[in-house]
Amino acid sequence: MTNVRTIMIIDDDRDLAMLVSDLLEDNAYRTVLASSIEEAYQLLVKLKPDLILLDINLPDGCGYELCEELRRVSQVPVIFVSARTSEDDKVVGLDIGGDDYLAKPFSLKELLSRVNSLLRRTYGSTKPASGEMIKVGDNVQIEIDRVGHIVTKNKETVTLSPKEYDLLVYFIDHMDEALSKEHLINEVWGMFSEVEPATLAVHVRWLREKLEEDPSNPQFIKTVWGIGYRCVVWKKD
Repeated sequence: MTNVRTIMIIDDDRDLAMLVSDLLEDNAYRTVLASSIEEAYQLLVKLKPDLILLDINLPDGCGYELCEELRRVSQVPVIFVSARTSEDDKVVGLDIGGDDYLAKPFSLKELLSRVNSLLRRTYGSTKPASGEMIKVGDNVQIEIDRVGHIVTKNKETVTLSPKEYDLLVYFIDHMDEALSKEHLINEVWGMFSEVEPATLAVHVRWLREKLEEDPSNPQFIKTVWGIGYRCVVWKKD
């Protein structure tokens, strides 16, 4: 997992959003704010939050609709945070893909507890991993320092672009999983990005050239024909 979880707050009540943002950042989260559905879409093209706090009544539409769109491309955890408190509202929010529902006004302590709990259920421990070593084949050892965003191959630093690093970490976090190209683009580049599969293929090639012992015969990032890619390592410490 990455060292700092990013939480998107989608709410047109700016004062409340800032209050929640301050709480989360005081507890070692990164936050990004959107006050409308349009602004949320613009941000989701550029980044992949680890959790979304979503209001229902927004100035340009309904949070339910945004959640339904999200569920077509991602399983990012969503907590509805709304002044709509009826049982029907809660049932609809959960039925369309929300993971939790918190009625306004709410306790900041309870909100933080629900965020922590949902992140633990989704990703495991919320504590950052400072470093890890993986072995690829007989002769390649790759070390990833997630706090410093430093990658080494056989003790020598490897220079990666931000997207190369994000893609590498995603592969490591989903070892042995066959990942489709569409899924990788959604998760690494953003849910509503217009990145083409060719861009993903180029980044995979660059990673292979920088990390594989023999990029023409990859042992680390393997192609799964007709699907996408799979990360394979011999050992992970």
